[in-house]
Amino acid sequence: MLPFSLKEYKKRLDQTKKSMQEKGIEVLIVTNPSNMNYLSGFNCWSFYVDQMLVVMVDEDQPIWIGRQMDANAAKATTWLYHENIIPYPEDYVQSKTKHPSEFAAQILTQIGQSNRSIGIEMNSYFFSIKSYECLKRNLPNATFSDASLLVNYVRIIKSDQEIEYMKKAAKIVEIGMQTAVNSIQEGVRECDAVGDIYRDLVRGTDDFGGDYPAIVPMLPSGRNTSTPHITWTDRKYTNNQMVIIEIAGCHQRYHAPLARTVSLGMPSEEALDVSKVVVEGLNAALDVVKPGVTCEEIEFAWSKIISQHGLVKESRVGYSVGLSYPPDWGEHTASIRKGDLTVLEPNMTFHLIPGLWFEDYGIEISETFRVTETGCEVLTNFPRELIIKDDTISTLII
Repeated sequence: MLPFSLKEYKKRLDQTKKSMQEKGIEVLIVTNPSNMNYLSGFNCWSFYVDQMLVVMVDEDQPIWIGRQMDANAAKATTWLYHENIIPYPEDYVQSKTKHPSEFAAQILTQIGQSNRSIGIEMNSYFFSIKSYECLKRNLPNATFSDASLLVNYVRIIKSDQEIEYMKKAAKIVEIGMQTAVNSIQEGVRECDAVGDIYRDLVRGTDDFGGDYPAIVPMLPSGRNTSTPHITWTDRKYTNNQMVIIEIAGCHQRYHAPLARTVSLGMPSEEALDVSKVVVEGLNAALDVVKPGVTCEEIEFAWSKIISQHGLVKESRVGYSVGLSYPPDWGEHTASIRKGDLTVLEPNMTFHLIPGLWFEDYGIEISETFRVTETGCEVLTNFPRELIIKDDTISTLII
């Protein structure tokens, strides 16, 4: 079931250990499910309970510690020896008297890791304050440090196989976006449109299937397009209404996000003009992408265009994407914004989303791209314009 070769997993592990050594970390406790997957292949909807992958700088393999019920999933989806898969008993699950981190501390003690320098993903959604306190209390001779983004930064440059999975995800999101455009029409419930979108995002193509994306479809409509992270309701779409669609295709947990904006009926002149500025700025940003350029320089190309039209965007313009689990498809590393001096390298991948939001409406038009040896490759292929659906016109204005 491994989506990558054993050679690639071992290369990732070696890169992680190198980073550990540079930071003086002897043991790394990984709780982010994306990072667990990246290093071991572990793929299971089990991240609602405590689980971890323990990387030791002088051991050939990590060890997996998780719920007993999920141990067989670790055996089925990882490259680890079965003796490196160590489950805690079921009575540790959501218990008032014991905690899985106590069990993990016992294991680390038994294998001689209790007095070492331990790095923890302290900013992981999946690592609680209680987990940290349990580890500190039960490993009093260890020293702890924050290693929140250590593996994330190892992940930032993709392998050719990872790029191939993202390209497949891009094909899936193109299908999902066309379904969204077709489904969003006057009299249709928002939830029904989302049902159609989900169906096609999961189905994928005849050649390869889709997976659940790390973020649900975001489809704000009407005045709600002024805020980007509203999902859907059971209200029906009406004429003269704007709808933002932000979705992602997912294949082997690799994502390709895409955003477009639909207008049911002719939009206002203001909205139409803003959409043209967004596309102009998006194109200008893509034009400067190449190895050696910083994330800040991409943002500058965008902001230079919109400032000429009297517009300002306070939030970032994009972020690194790839392998992920809920609740976010972003990698939490490089952001396309002022002050981010991350230097682009080939096979870095980003979601460039220069949306603009105002008091009563917003426009989102985005692309996922990879950095090539000489520039960039946009992974998705979908009309890069405000999409206008008007009953008085026989075809879409795109």
